[in-house]
Amino acid sequence: MSILELEHVSKDYVSEGVRVPAVHDVSLQVGRGESLALVGRSGCGKSTLLNLAGAMDFPTSGRVILDGADTSSLDDAGLTRVRREKVGFIFQSFQLLPTLSVVENVELPLMLAGRSGVRDAALERLRWVEMEAYAARMPYQLSGGQMQRVAIARALVHSPDLLLADEPTGNLDTTTGDVILALLRRIADEQNTTILMATHSVEAAGICDQILQMRDGRIQALCRI
Repeated sequence: MSILELEHVSKDYVSEGVRVPAVHDVSLQVGRGESLALVGRSGCGKSTLLNLAGAMDFPTSGRVILDGADTSSLDDAGLTRVRREKVGFIFQSFQLLPTLSVVENVELPLMLAGRSGVRDAALERLRWVEMEAYAARMPYQLSGGQMQRVAIARALVHSPDLLLADEPTGNLDTTTGDVILALLRRIADEQNTTILMATHSVEAAGICDQILQMRDGRIQALCRI
C-alpha cells in the first residue's frame, strides 16, 4: 500500500511575469517502509518535489495523495494535522531553534500538537539517536553531526509515516555523514518509515531502495538498488 502518490504532478512558479516550470508531469508511488533517493543537478526539481510530498507546497496541476488524502483538498486545519502527524522533516541546515535546549527542540512538535508526556517521548527519541546525554545542552554547544542527530530525533518524535530529508549530509564531513546515513537506514529498517531524500551524494543515494533521477523537473530514470 502506498503512503505517497503523485499523479501527473506539475509545479510552476512565476518570476517577473514569466512562468518557470519546476516539476513537470511527475507520476510516482512510494510504498510504506520504502526509501527513495531523488538525485540530479541543482535546480532539477528535487526540493520542490519534497515540498509537494510534504504538503508544504501544492501542485499547479495533478494530485499529491498523502496517506489517502489529496493535499490540495485539505483545509488549513487538515494540512496542519497531516504535517504534524504524518510527516517529519530533516534539513541540510538542521533548523534547530537556538534559544531552546536539545530536549526542548525535540519536544516542540509534540507541544504544538497538544500532546502530553512530551518530555519522556523526547528523551526516548534522543536515546534512540544516542544523544540523551546532551539533552540539556544548547544547539551551539553541539557539532554538526550531533545537531543533525537531534534534528532526526525531532523529526521522528511524533512517529511520522513519511520522513523527508533535504540534503541531510550536505553540511557534514564524510565520516559524520556516514553515521547519519547509517541512522537513516536504521530508521527505514526498524520503524517501517518511508524515506524520501533529495541528495547530490552517491553515498547517500546508495542507502535507499530506489533512486529516482531527475532532470529539468522530469523523471529521467527510476531504478531499484
